[in-house]
Amino acid sequence: MTDPSQAENAAGPLAPGFRAAGVTAGLKASGTPDVAVVINDGPSSAAAGVFTGNRVRAAPVRWCQDLVGSPQGGELAAVVLNSGGANACTGPDGFADTVSTAEHLAAELGVDADRIAVCSTGLIGERLPMDLLLPGVTAAVAAASADGGADAATAIMTTDSVRKTTVVSAGGVTVAGMAKGAGMLAPGLATMLVVLTTDAQAGGADLAAALRVATRVSFDRLDSDGAMSTNDTVLVLASGASGVRPEPAQLQALITRACTDLAAQLLADAEGATKEIAVEVVHASSEDAAVAVGRAIARNNLVKTAFFGQDPNWGRILAAVGTVPESVAPFDADLLDVAINGVWICRAGAAGEDRSLVDLSGRAVRVTVDLHAGTETATVSTNDLSHAYVHENSAYST
Repeated sequence: MTDPSQAENAAGPLAPGFRAAGVTAGLKASGTPDVAVVINDGPSSAAAGVFTGNRVRAAPVRWCQDLVGSPQGGELAAVVLNSGGANACTGPDGFADTVSTAEHLAAELGVDADRIAVCSTGLIGERLPMDLLLPGVTAAVAAASADGGADAATAIMTTDSVRKTTVVSAGGVTVAGMAKGAGMLAPGLATMLVVLTTDAQAGGADLAAALRVATRVSFDRLDSDGAMSTNDTVLVLASGASGVRPEPAQLQALITRACTDLAAQLLADAEGATKEIAVEVVHASSEDAAVAVGRAIARNNLVKTAFFGQDPNWGRILAAVGTVPESVAPFDADLLDVAINGVWICRAGAAGEDRSLVDLSGRAVRVTVDLHAGTETATVSTNDLSHAYVHENSAYST
């Protein structure tokens, strides 16, 4: 999944200029860590964020969007994150809890509350136990260190089976990241929280532009289960500690590498998954058309269950392609080709090579759909639909 240049270093998933911690505050019945902080020690504090496309948005999302959600970005001194409760659909009181959390960390650090981002994840519709959360924030600040990133990444996990981190470096600049997410992974970001840190010297607008490009080709192409979260948040904070101001293209490339790696880790840990499926659409009239076709396949439950059963059912794939309106993705149905793991089992909208030649025994699957309608290409990542996914999500709140 990651090459040696992306391996987590001894300091954990933090760029120079940052401290972090993860502690147990008692928000989770399991007694596992559930509160994290990521603190920017500067010398600069530029930041940017992208958020869920869901119209039902959690209180922390609404707070953070106001701070760093614009194309100009903003400034953040720190991020506080909790698992064990989403603080979504909790009304005005829930928003007041988010503000109180920001104010509490701000007081601990001696900064203004509007320089504190707040992220939450967990069950929707329940208030957070502030009598546990706020002391947890205090404890996390006391424990924060330059090598505390791994603990922070652990504290934001919910149904995740492993923590997800990355570190990439080039040209004297480092971008590090941590993520959580294993379900509700769909465009509009994927239930996921991501905090990226960099020691680059960069302004808020540069960070915002780079982050938007990076998420468009990484998290926004991850469509595990078609379920869009209320809490999706991706933040990037720059400390400027390297003293290096990279060219915008270099900064964008580094942030994209980090996001792509984390998105792959999210897919690998998708709830109940036995297959990781890359749906590549080629020769489309536009990139948007390719994405729309890829997403239609990735979200189709009949396709997903077929892969769980190791059935190379190309008819289900063609049927999914045909649900995309012509105005979105023009193509001639009689020209469609489909390959699974390199075997072209559908040619010109009809049977091609013998489907028994397709080997689906491994975890990795690649579907290629040739629309013969243009020159553009896009890949959407998904997974199969298994018994384990249904079981886990049927019992999630209990």
